[in-house]
Formats: sequence, structure tokens, C-alpha cells
Amino acid sequence: MTKKKRILSGMRPTGPLHLGNLHGALANWVEMQETFDCFFFIADWHALTSDYEDPSAITGYTRDVLLDWLSVGLSPEKSTLFVQSEIREHAELYLILSMITPVPWLERNPTYKDQILQLSNKDLSTFGFLGYPVLQAADIIMYKAYGVPVGVDQVPHVEITREIARRFNHFYGDVFPEPESILTKTPKILGVDRRKMSKSYDNAIFISEDPDEIEAKVAKMLTDPQRARRSDPGNPDVCNVFEFHKLYSDESVIENVNKTCRTAEIGCVECKQTMAQFLIKALEPIRNKRKYYVERPQLVDDIIADGCDKARKVARQTMGEVREAISIK
Repeated sequence: MTKKKRILSGMRPTGPLHLGNLHGALANWVEMQETFDCFFFIADWHALTSDYEDPSAITGYTRDVLLDWLSVGLSPEKSTLFVQSEIREHAELYLILSMITPVPWLERNPTYKDQILQLSNKDLSTFGFLGYPVLQAADIIMYKAYGVPVGVDQVPHVEITREIARRFNHFYGDVFPEPESILTKTPKILGVDRRKMSKSYDNAIFISEDPDEIEAKVAKMLTDPQRARRSDPGNPDVCNVFEFHKLYSDESVIENVNKTCRTAEIGCVECKQTMAQFLIKALEPIRNKRKYYVERPQLVDDIIADGCDKARKVARQTMGEVREAISIK
């Protein structure tokens, strides 16, 4: 039997997950469970890089993320699901890698300055924020992952991990493989205000929301900016609601909306209401599965504990090799 290649990825627990998370990562992860040895972790230490002033919500968000993962189909039988801070070896490897990582590598990270601008309301002039790619590298190479599923904009993150692994191997011998970027196709998902869907923008539709909340948010979605009146013809090609139709509505509905919007036979209000019902229907199995796990807290605790145990065994073995390589045991 051919051994499955291992992949690893994680998410920061900064709140409940939304449709952008679902289509940007989770849907691909669920498929990858069938062909890869998957390690997925909740990156609570990474959350401290921006939320260090008040980390009180991180524990609750960690559980929310796991519940969302389980509800969309990530399976503890098929994947190793664990919490980063439960595996203390991550911190040890992070420390060792920080000793060999040149500061200019971190300063040239394209995300570094971009995040500082986007999160201007927070003081990110910390060593932890500058050095988070080193912790990220430790997360990945700890499990000797073959690859990391990412979008095109995240490839630089994997590349710096490859550089750090290469530098470690140069100094101490071949301990770590250099992980590959596994490019994943993701549909374009914008928030209700047509910006990137994000919790920080307050424009997200969460996968755990009830039908009334979904209807209310869809009603606020921006449509064709040139369509000022009901009688004006619209252009679905520039309408965010139509992008959602293409993801969730029946083919016949998509065709009908595409036609009748252009001829002003359908208004934006009606279009939104129709799409909202298809979205609610699509998310219903996820809501029901999440309810199942919410009502069984001990089962969720057991899933976390089992996943952490599996990850810890691998991490301890890796750190044994690392200590031997650097001659500090």
C-alpha cells in the first residue's frame, strides 16, 4: 500500500469561520483528506501576534474553529486535528530556528508591511510579529510535511519556510525536507460590502449563522453600483450577489437571473431573497452537524485530546532528531 504524502496547514482562532474560509481553504482540506495524510492545527500562538493585549477570547475561538471544521466535514478519523499551544515542541523548534534565521529574511516578507498597514489600530512593532514566519516554519517542518495547501498570495510564506529548512540542513545535516506549495483554486468570495470577506471588516457571512442572520446580511449586500433604480438594467458580471448565485443557486436560476437582471425584469431585492434561500439551504447540513457537536462537548474534548496526542508523538520524535543534530540534548 502506497504511503500517503503528508500535508499541513492551520488557521488562527480569531473568531467563527466565514464563507471566505470555507471556499478559500476548508473545502479543499475536506477533499485532501482522501488522498493525503493531513495535519490541521489551530494556531492559537499565532493569534497572539496581533491579539496579545487581550488574549481572553482565544480559547473560546479555538473551540469555535474546531466546531466549524467538524461541521464542514473534517474528520478526526481521516485527519490529525490539533491545537498548536498543546504541542510545546513547536516553541522549542521556533527558538532554535530563530537562532539561524537572518532578520532581513523576515523584513522582506511581503505580508509584514501589508499587515502593519491593515492593522494600524494595533501596535505590531514586536519581535513576535516580525518573527511569526519562523514560528510558521517550525509548525510546518516539525511534521516533515511534503506540502502546504495555499493560495497564490501565500506562496512567499512557504518559500521562507523552505529557506529556513535549507539553512538548518546546511548547518546541521539533512533533518528537514523542504515543503512544497500546493496551489489550490479558490472562488472569488467578497464580503457584503464588496471588499475581501474578513471578520475585521465586519462584512462576513459566517458558516454557523442562522437563516435570519443570513437573510439580513444578504439584504445589505452591494450589487451593480450603476443600477440606481429598479427599472434600470443591471450587469450581473459586476454584481457580488450574482457571484454567490453561481456558487449556491440552481443552474436554471443562475441563467434566469443573468438574463432578467440585464433586462430589468428582476430587481435587486428579489434577486437577493432568492440567493439567500439557496445559501441557507446549502449551509443547513453544516449548521445541523455543528449542532450535533455543540450538544456533545465531551466528544469534542476527546477529539482535541486525541489529535494533540497524535501530533505530539510526531513532534517529540522530530525534536529528538533536532537535538541530536545540534548536539544539545
